[in-house]
Amino acid sequence: MYQPTQFVQPSLEAMHGLIRQQPLATLVTLANDGLNANHIPLHLSDAPLPFGTLRGHVARANPLWHDLDPELEVLAIFHGPNTYISPSWYATKQETGKVVPTWNYTVVHAYGQLRVVDDASWLRSQLEALTNQHEAAFPEPWAVADAPHEFTEKLMEAIIGIELVITRLSGKWKVSQNQPPCNQASVAERLSASGQLDAAGMAALIKAGVKNGD
Repeated sequence: MYQPTQFVQPSLEAMHGLIRQQPLATLVTLANDGLNANHIPLHLSDAPLPFGTLRGHVARANPLWHDLDPELEVLAIFHGPNTYISPSWYATKQETGKVVPTWNYTVVHAYGQLRVVDDASWLRSQLEALTNQHEAAFPEPWAVADAPHEFTEKLMEAIIGIELVITRLSGKWKVSQNQPPCNQASVAERLSASGQLDAAGMAALIKAGVKNGD
């Protein structure tokens, strides 16, 4: 990933936060027929330090888990807020006219070797951890144990676990750091009023001074 210095996200806390808030990863692997990408929600645990571990599951019918070289590095990509930025939003447009459109975004790349886990106990724990994380905000959270045991056991026969111990993390926060303060303020204001998807999140990142999590 191309990383201009001003867009580098140095905060492990911020990168972990994005992964937990946006857990649907694009998991890129090298298969026998070339590059492959699967879209899989992954649950992050902090151990082992410093970067943690990603765990998930795929259908047994998915060739990902058996068309895989365990010695090769894989890449999990997590996308945070992203928005189009109109040049008309820059305060300096009125002064010089020297403005062009761009796209603001946040993204985390997690690297490591992918391990396949064919173990019913491990798989149930993974399903419970992932479910509990995303049900926690609901007034009446659903739990895996709420479904009949025989029903979930049967469904689990059709899936298999995957685990990625993260060996390196790379975060990119392109959130108007290359603009003067007056443009950062005007862009955040216009985003807040625009109603665009992810606009409020991006405006908050700009207002927070870019290095969210520092």
